[in-house]
Amino acid sequence: MLIEAVGIGMFLSLVLTEAIGLAAGGIVVPGYIALVLHKPTQVVSTIGVGVVTYLVVKLLSFYMIIYGRRLLIASILVGYLIAYFTRISPPITIDTVAINIETVGFVIPGLIAYWIARQGIIPTLAAMIIVSSLVRLIIIILHNGVVIP
Repeated sequence: MLIEAVGIGMFLSLVLTEAIGLAAGGIVVPGYIALVLHKPTQVVSTIGVGVVTYLVVKLLSFYMIIYGRRLLIASILVGYLIAYFTRISPPITIDTVAINIETVGFVIPGLIAYWIARQGIIPTLAAMIIVSSLVRLIIIILHNGVVIP
């Protein structure tokens, strides 16, 4: 199912980019997000880490020259480190409810941060959510309503 989701996500990302000029947070991001849409805390955590990564890289840009390929690599590296810390940190407990803040993968938050830096937070997140939802819908249709998490 991962292969299908990523493939469909890449195709729909290409269509969206060609139609309106917006990237959906990276070429593989919608496919991975689509597979965890039923886990909202993981989606929110991934988006949150992407935004924090963007802010850290923006702060670093005051001290370093970061653009182009450097921006991509810096975003992925910082996102990787922050995502790693979400994996090793214990769940947050609120009123006896444990909330797992684990992100979707290690590279996804960095890709989200990179596209936030390039086209802004609202356009990136809106495109990512729309394409991810469409990918999830297509996966559900292809599998006759049976989606294994």
